Amino acid sequence: MGFYMQPRPDNTLVKRGANLLLQGAALTDLACPVCSSPLFRLKDGTLWCAKDEKKVIVVREGQEPPKQTTAPSTAYDKLEATLMGKIQDIQGKIEKTQDMDELQKLTQSLDQLLNSVEKIKKMKA
Repeated sequence: MGFYMQPRPDNTLVKRGANLLLQGAALTDLACPVCSSPLFRLKDGTLWCAKDEKKVIVVREGQEPPKQTTAPSTAYDKLEATLMGKIQDIQGKIEKTQDMDELQKLTQSLDQLLNSVEKIKKMKA
């Protein structure tokens, strides 16, 4: 008789959903048309797929999709550039600090910024 380790399920999607709920998003009864995962309604009314990490626009049959007021790639590019500047600022602070508590705070901030940049790149794709 032996013990066997069962593979651990990937909880990434559950964690993303939990984070969205903690940030005030609401779970809807709608499913993503691409992956069939449940959609969340963000505070600003945007429908969001936690699995694909993309905005979802619902268009009724016979209707045209809404026109965007700002070119998304331009807005995303500007936001990405801003975040990259913040990442460089934090890198400089990490190089200079000797305080371990400060280093921990900086690396947490860096991790969040890098995750945000990754999301922006996915949304631009």
